[in-house]
Amino acid sequence: MLKLANISKQYDGVRAVDQVSFAVQKGDIYGFLGPNGAGKTTTIRMIMGIIQPDSGSIEISDNNMENLGRQIIGYLPEDRGLYQKQKLGEIIVYFGLLRGLEKTAAKAKAAEWLERFGLGDQQKRKVEELSKGNQQKVQFILSLVHDPTLLILDEPFTGLDPLNQLLLKEIIQEKREAGTTILFSTHQMEQVERLCNNICLINQGRIIVEGALESIQAAHQSNAVEVVFTGELNKEIAQVYFNEVVITESKIAGILKDDSSSFLRWINDQVSVESFQVKTPSLEQIFIEEVRAAS
Repeated sequence: MLKLANISKQYDGVRAVDQVSFAVQKGDIYGFLGPNGAGKTTTIRMIMGIIQPDSGSIEISDNNMENLGRQIIGYLPEDRGLYQKQKLGEIIVYFGLLRGLEKTAAKAKAAEWLERFGLGDQQKRKVEELSKGNQQKVQFILSLVHDPTLLILDEPFTGLDPLNQLLLKEIIQEKREAGTTILFSTHQMEQVERLCNNICLINQGRIIVEGALESIQAAHQSNAVEVVFTGELNKEIAQVYFNEVVITESKIAGILKDDSSSFLRWINDQVSVESFQVKTPSLEQIFIEEVRAAS
């Protein structure tokens, strides 16, 4: 559905995106993640055709962006932009018309989605009267009112409380089941773990990990451990064995620098080990490990 091949973009001598390549299959929820300033939004803007790459190519359904109508794409930008003086119903209908819907269909879609987000009785309210979270709901509606085949979500959970985050996740899953392809960009890696099968980790404009989430976690699993213990532990020495670690009064969880044998010998001499488990590492742990390895 979406293919990027060696795209790069430079601003004032700084390479914001550097030889990025990945492919998103039809019907997939693909996680595109990294810290703030990693190059995610620049990449998305190139996919949308808002800016052009300095080199490389981008194809959507085997076509260049210039050959496609924007009706097939839904886009939730990181930087929100709503007409504050407009009424909710009017702004959704307007965006529906821009995306190729007939007016009757646009009105029906506006009513349907506002109802789904608990805003069905507020069609005549102005955007500026809404809370930040409700404005985010409207922005999300604008991205999918025309039933796009490719949905690009840049930090979709910003400003939403846990219940509304759950609602968004339900809708994202529904769209995937209906065959919509979703590119999900965020720095909140725990959200990606819950939603995505395939991911791309980017840092300083470069890909550091890309592929199936399950395979990536399996490749890092051997060094991710959790130890439950009783006794007094020298935390400073324990940290020496890990690239990334969290130590509490009774538990150690992290990614070992080397194999577990030397660490086990040491900790068995220090405390009473109640359990030792090889853990599936979080994406955050994997990201930190990969960034350090690349630096």
